[in-house]
Amino acid sequence: MAITAAQVNELRKKTGAGMMDCKKALTEADGDFQKAIEILRKKGAAVAAKRAEKTATEGVVLTKLSDDKTKAVVVEVNCETDFVANSNDFTQFTNYVLEAIFENNPATPQDLLEKVPSVKDKLDEVMGKVGEKCEISRFTIVNAENGLVVDYIHPGSKLGVLVEFANVKDAKDELYEIGKDTAMQVAAMKPICVFREEVPTDVIEKEIDIYKEIARKEGKPEHILEKIADGKIAKFYQENCLSEQAYIKDNAKSIGDLIKDFNQKHTADVKLVMFKRYHLGDENKAQ
Repeated sequence: MAITAAQVNELRKKTGAGMMDCKKALTEADGDFQKAIEILRKKGAAVAAKRAEKTATEGVVLTKLSDDKTKAVVVEVNCETDFVANSNDFTQFTNYVLEAIFENNPATPQDLLEKVPSVKDKLDEVMGKVGEKCEISRFTIVNAENGLVVDYIHPGSKLGVLVEFANVKDAKDELYEIGKDTAMQVAAMKPICVFREEVPTDVIEKEIDIYKEIARKEGKPEHILEKIADGKIAKFYQENCLSEQAYIKDNAKSIGDLIKDFNQKHTADVKLVMFKRYHLGDENKAQ
């Protein structure tokens, strides 16, 4: 049957696919709209298969925070080029993914695709439209029933942070502002953990070996190498543990001091529990 321009335009409006792709799909489907839509979705799956070996290192990091600030999500969705990352099709898809994660609480990206089939459909659709590999690489869901979660997205949506506090009762607005500053600190200073006790033992051992070797090459006596390493490790903690980092707005205080001052002011026992820092440049994409 002959495919009219009106039919092509209607399918384009429904799917967002290109005019030629819509015409080809309608022709193949003999004018059946639902079948044409399925053909376009399969085209997206074909793009995914074709570009499976491609590296999707561009994209966006997004966050969503509940109105009561007790639940938050941070997600990274990738594509191949910055051009596509800034396109309307990709933006609409990533916002849909963010909402789906927030509403359905999946455990992993694969669990999300299985639990919410519409996300898989839309993933295929967006790949068909933009012609690039797209993937939901990772996300974190934070629930702080008796706490507070703060989110921060750095301009450009390439870097996002969540910070969680526990034992929160009063002065939530004031703590939220402290949390915003803390989240920006995490974004700027890249801590590896909150407290020094959380630093992996193998990381500390490697640092000690490096400090000793440097001191040894500088001609320092063997019997003082341990003491030199201890001093260096103390500085390592100050630079890499969030609670010990100098506050970027006031170097005379640490992030831990901010929480301590808040607790003293409000006779509270608020604790800085954790943070998540997602950046497109991260080598380790583990959850």
